Amino acid sequence: MNHLLCFLFVIGLCIGCSDAKFKWNEKNSVFFKNSLGRNNVLKIHCISNDDNLGFHFLRTGETYDFSFHDSVTGTEFFCDLWQGPNFKFHASFMAYEGGGIIVHYGKKNFWDAREDGIYFTHGKQMPKLEYKWK
Repeated sequence: MNHLLCFLFVIGLCIGCSDAKFKWNEKNSVFFKNSLGRNNVLKIHCISNDDNLGFHFLRTGETYDFSFHDSVTGTEFFCDLWQGPNFKFHASFMAYEGGGIIVHYGKKNFWDAREDGIYFTHGKQMPKLEYKWK
């Protein structure tokens, strides 16, 4: 039993003193940016099993973001985006999926609304077109 406690103590020290790349308490984030044409407002509504984040309206160039911790039972944020005259163009998608067996810390999802659709990146590569407006 003493060996197990010593082993766990050493592991804890190693994790605590390790490179700061792995942050145990850092929240995950989802970011939205309106890169639509001039005077084109982006309407956003996101929900999870636990939260309804309400409606947000972004003018061209504006951003909206929210942060959260993954749940061990799974974390999903489903979002609807609208744009255009009378918000007639629409896209629905899973903006974040995580939690469960693999809990993420500090994961970032960047969504960029453009005239031809919704682009996505984790911030390390150029954004790629993921969804077209319907």
